[in-house]
Amino acid sequence: MKSRLFMITLALFAIIIVFNAGYVLGQSPVAPYRVFPSSYPNGETADTFAPFWEAVNMVDTRYYRQPIDQDALVEGAINGMLKTLDDPYSFYLSPTDEEAERAGFDGEIQGIGVEVSEDDGDIVVIAPIDGSPASEAGLLPGDILRQADGKDLTGLTVMEAAQIVRGPQGTDVTLLVERDGETFEVVVTRDVVKIASVYGEMLDDNIAYVRLSQFGLQSAQEMADTLRELMAQQPIGLVLDLRSNPGGSLDTVVDIADEFLPDGLVLIQEFSGESQIKYDTKDGGLAEDIPMVVLVDEGSASAAEVLAGAIQDRDRGVLIGHTSFGKGTIQNWQQLSNGGGLRLTIARWLTPDGNWVNHEGLTPDYRVDLPVFAPGQDFGDMQLNAAIKYLLGEPVLESPPAAEES
Repeated sequence: MKSRLFMITLALFAIIIVFNAGYVLGQSPVAPYRVFPSSYPNGETADTFAPFWEAVNMVDTRYYRQPIDQDALVEGAINGMLKTLDDPYSFYLSPTDEEAERAGFDGEIQGIGVEVSEDDGDIVVIAPIDGSPASEAGLLPGDILRQADGKDLTGLTVMEAAQIVRGPQGTDVTLLVERDGETFEVVVTRDVVKIASVYGEMLDDNIAYVRLSQFGLQSAQEMADTLRELMAQQPIGLVLDLRSNPGGSLDTVVDIADEFLPDGLVLIQEFSGESQIKYDTKDGGLAEDIPMVVLVDEGSASAAEVLAGAIQDRDRGVLIGHTSFGKGTIQNWQQLSNGGGLRLTIARWLTPDGNWVNHEGLTPDYRVDLPVFAPGQDFGDMQLNAAIKYLLGEPVLESPPAAEES
């Protein structure tokens, strides 16, 4: 019995020695790669990924400037992997960018509530959101944001500037603003800003106008509320404005399409291997029968093209404006364990007639371009005017063929 116990103890001791020796060897500079990497792939792909783990170990143990920023190393590896796909819609977001993207998609952000653009290195105010801290502080379209809390914003991207200006509800940010060549400081108290994606109003001649800026998580409910209010006024026609709408949630676009289209196909989603999912609408929408026009332009993309394409293919309405952007793929939004995010193209989508708009876009039924006016000229919104004329049964003046070729 003692002999058996001695042999078991010796075996356990040997196992511990071998395990520890293997672990130490695996972490040492002489090892080609870690012996037990936590995410080492199994099966035949292990040999394929072996050079990757070898490179990680080399950098981690032999690079002359230590310690290594492990987070930066991982993010760099992810970015490099995604770049090899040669797909502009598959990309990685840092934890900060992921949080901001999801907050905006939810229709709510914590910040000052201002829409900005980057113009030749300047962060320029497009417009403050109605009722936002920026609006109450007196920021105006055309203002240039030079600094935030003493940090220069000039030369930054919009995303980089937003990370500095945004912050928790109730905190202050001091902005250095340039207006008409003069600079001044303004203190803005950040707050929770709700971003509405749907706007509606009644135009002259009893025509309803609905502007949809994105397909966010709250957009379907906003659309239903807006249509309910407008349709109660019994309009003779409806203009749906999808210009400069970059897209959004696939579920949202199907829900919104259900308000305009009777029972039938909205889009076809195709995966690798030619497997398909078909998305349909049902009867009973709020605006299924009213004559309608959809406004599109080169900024109408993705989900906006899904909705416009379904309306066009099913002869539910006409498209007026400019050829759309041409994004015919669908991305999965995945949050990663580090708080970052992955956008990965998982499928392509087709219109009800089986057309793929990728790189081609939707061709409007009536092409109406917005010309570049000289300073002081203003002929109104020619595309919206064309939509109104169509709904009133008047001739629509299309852009000449030369504009199509330019």
